[in-house]
Amino acid sequence: MIQFRSKDLQKLAPQLREKGYYIPQQQRGIDWSAYTINQINDIIDTLHFIRDEVDKIYQRKAHESVGRPPIDPGNLAKAILFTELYSFPERKAEGWIKLLGHHLGIDEHIDDRVLGKGYKNREVISILEKVFKNNRSSDGKNGGDGTGLEKSRKENYESTKKKGLYMTSIVDSREIVQSFDIGGKQECKIMHELVLELKEIIEKSNLKEIKVKLTLDAGFVDRKLAQLIANCGLTPYIFPKKNLTLSSKGYPAWKKMWLNLLKETQVWLKEYHTRSHTESFHSSFKRVFGIVRKILDEAIYTQVLCRIIHNNRRKLNYFSMAVI
Repeated sequence: MIQFRSKDLQKLAPQLREKGYYIPQQQRGIDWSAYTINQINDIIDTLHFIRDEVDKIYQRKAHESVGRPPIDPGNLAKAILFTELYSFPERKAEGWIKLLGHHLGIDEHIDDRVLGKGYKNREVISILEKVFKNNRSSDGKNGGDGTGLEKSRKENYESTKKKGLYMTSIVDSREIVQSFDIGGKQECKIMHELVLELKEIIEKSNLKEIKVKLTLDAGFVDRKLAQLIANCGLTPYIFPKKNLTLSSKGYPAWKKMWLNLLKETQVWLKEYHTRSHTESFHSSFKRVFGIVRKILDEAIYTQVLCRIIHNNRRKLNYFSMAVI
């Protein structure tokens, strides 16, 4: 039996980055028929989804106080979800909601100022968080990464990386978001919290016979994180840095992960490189929904949350129809 040492890992790590070292796998196909139907029915599916999902969660309450009743939080949640479908400004959204509000189950007029304030309404945010949690699932092939989100067309991402808005997320191979954070914490630290949230999702899913994994790039090299992933019932795949050692220092999942890499390098890399779906998600998310227009932290969170809900809905619709 081969006895591996730290210097073997340090020798291998630079080679993994060399072009041609990893043997590429066959790309997943696209069911163009399912894709086309999903695109055609997108607006219809969205209107029904918004109405039905919010109504499942929120029951309208009777107004008992004196004076004009406030806008119903359920209607506000529906209006905000619709607004973020195509990233409408509030003024333009008001007109569209007048036109299509009855399809959404909105039975009152919502002007642009009320709509804008709704992004900071805690009851509205609570409704939207429940919609998000009710419409996500994992196929067991999870990847995590972070990315900057532009807040203006003039923003130079490279020069404002530490100052701008930063999102860290975990998505599965279908690019369905499992958990995310835009709180500004360092991405490796916040990943600990996202892993715990992923554990809850996995426990509710029927994935007992599947090897559930989480793949991360070298920015997440951390013994505690590797052990936490293993403790949550997932297999960690974290891309190595060239100065790593096999010493576990009380975290056995760390050494086990690197020994698996050394023993079956190409098999390990095949598992790791499903992480490319995370990068693909971040790219498409920014391309489809555009810049983040909100300024206040609470409103930014609501805007990103709604956009992620729409991403998950579209992906779930497609994979429910696709034959790949």
